[in-house]
Amino acid sequence: MKLLRIALFIACISFLCAFRPAGEPVKVTWEILRDVTFKKKWYAEESIYMLHPTFGPSVQKLKNQQVSITGYILPIDLDANLYVLSAFPFSACFFCGGAGPETVMTLNFKKKDSRKFKTDERLTFTGTLKLNADDIYQMNYILDAAEIAD
Repeated sequence: MKLLRIALFIACISFLCAFRPAGEPVKVTWEILRDVTFKKKWYAEESIYMLHPTFGPSVQKLKNQQVSITGYILPIDLDANLYVLSAFPFSACFFCGGAGPETVMTLNFKKKDSRKFKTDERLTFTGTLKLNADDIYQMNYILDAAEIAD
């Protein structure tokens, strides 16, 4: 009987955790974003082979969803307010270390005059997750209307 009560309790907690309040962003981890495979593809406009992503089911279900994610800030162009969020600090990021393209995302800020960020500042952002497989001038993951989470 005690085992049945424990199983029922776990089932109820799981059921309640499956539902989030309306408007609450889905908490995404970098581990979830690893559900992607890459194949080399020829891009004639740049005369180069690049990695082309195929997003897995757990990533596909996040497409165009409000999400929150924590990572390290990598400034790309301060004048243009262009930043990337990385799973890893600068020394181990996709650009400088051995990480893959699934460990970074472009931050497109909701407010154009957002504050300046420092390299390796660890913050949580919310926004709409966009999946990019075709524009080679953008990251595979893009966080649109990004804002610092409260």
